Amino acid sequence: MQKRSRTSFILWLPLLLCITTPHLACRPTTANDRPNVILCMGDDHGWDETGYNGHPYLHTPVLDEMAAAGLRLDRFYSASPVCSPTRGSVMTGRHPNRYGTFTPNWSIRPEEITIAQLLSRAGYACAHFGKWHLGPVKTESPTNPGAMGFHEWLSHDNFFEMNPYLSRNGGPPEQFEGESSEILIDETIRFIGQTQAGNKPFFAVVWFGSPHEPYSGLEKDLALYDDLLDKFPGREVTLTSMETGRPVKRPQGAVLRERYAEITAMDRSIGTLRDYLDEAGLRNNTLLWYCGDNGVPSTASLTTPLRGEKGMMYEGGIRVPGIIEWPDRITRPRATRLNSVTSDMLPTICDVVGIPLPDRPLDGISLVPLIDGLLEERPEPIFFWTYDTSRLAGLDLQPYIDPELQAGTTPLVKMLAGRYTRNFQNVHHPEITQQDYAGPRAILAGRFKLVINGDGEEATATELFDLRSEQSEQTNLTATNPETAKNLADQLHQWQTSVLESLTGADYPQ
Repeated sequence: MQKRSRTSFILWLPLLLCITTPHLACRPTTANDRPNVILCMGDDHGWDETGYNGHPYLHTPVLDEMAAAGLRLDRFYSASPVCSPTRGSVMTGRHPNRYGTFTPNWSIRPEEITIAQLLSRAGYACAHFGKWHLGPVKTESPTNPGAMGFHEWLSHDNFFEMNPYLSRNGGPPEQFEGESSEILIDETIRFIGQTQAGNKPFFAVVWFGSPHEPYSGLEKDLALYDDLLDKFPGREVTLTSMETGRPVKRPQGAVLRERYAEITAMDRSIGTLRDYLDEAGLRNNTLLWYCGDNGVPSTASLTTPLRGEKGMMYEGGIRVPGIIEWPDRITRPRATRLNSVTSDMLPTICDVVGIPLPDRPLDGISLVPLIDGLLEERPEPIFFWTYDTSRLAGLDLQPYIDPELQAGTTPLVKMLAGRYTRNFQNVHHPEITQQDYAGPRAILAGRFKLVINGDGEEATATELFDLRSEQSEQTNLTATNPETAKNLADQLHQWQTSVLESLTGADYPQ
């Protein structure tokens, strides 16, 4: 708390400012007053896969309770329709194409400034638990969680299932027995307890391995969905075999039963964390933010009311669950349809803590005015873009990081290129040409969304949707609203130019 002032005027000044300008004056002003921050993320957890969004089968009582008590972000988006790029956007507040994290297993760049680095300099204890996927987590990696600002980490290069292999602070992988979400939350609680002994605010990033395929679950969670075994007769989906790590076809009902069991276990683990915060007297001053990293994959898209799936620019690929709890600041439950995105996390947290933003182009905005009930419409668009990496094929490109340092070590079930581990890449980008503007992309501005080549097919198609009148994205309005379509397309192209300039390394000190 602040020290006693020598005059009554100074004593009453913070209260007066809070009344007259709440957004500017109510944020904490001392280290002890600063809120704790926890960011939780599900892996491949799409917008509809929660009870509060009306899922027909899923049990998510904890997320439902958070949505009923906090700020429910009904139009929350992942910066990318796939995982690594979205995670980069959380860390940097920047679109991942700015630093070459184009798609899964493309690393971040060491010169990026992360929210963990900023909070660490501001006196926070910072830790990462779970899926990293922005480069190897081993000690020598220049993009491991420690290099990116975390004081400690228990992490995996990619995704993981039951009994996961994880690396503690970059050491050799160790196998941990148990349900993976429970393991991560136990570690998070241990870390928080240590920070309290040192009287420091904490920043914890908990990136679950669930519900990414291949799926597995505890018997008590599987039992909740036994009735799905007889549903969807004749339907089969292809996914990874838990036994061989190779593709296998299985009945859709059995697959969904396991997926939903993982989501339920993740939900319950978040409840364990919330209960601990409550018992420790930390919940009121802790900002807890949950979201997914992209939309549902094809193995689970059966129930979504949204068009598209993971990997696509339609709502089913990029709209995800989003909930913020912070009892000290969010004192009454609210739901908002304001557009927001994972790139907003860094600017929001910087605003909350009262630290300056990095001096480089950002793609997110602070949502503090939204948290305080002062923002009804986003002041600028959200841009989405999957860079067409086929453009790089055959080019003689210099690796951005020594390939040996990009080799992953933590095993996972799914085999890729004959390995049960993952290697990463990033490259020095060649001179920008018109080809670099290709790839599926979209701009979301208020009620309108312009999508170009949204499903990634070769034939480029431009589609304009009014999401407030039709969230299913079935009616293309380009013919009836050509000026809106052209204006949005021009803004999108101009933004791409800025991103490509960043991609060349122009944002980094020379």
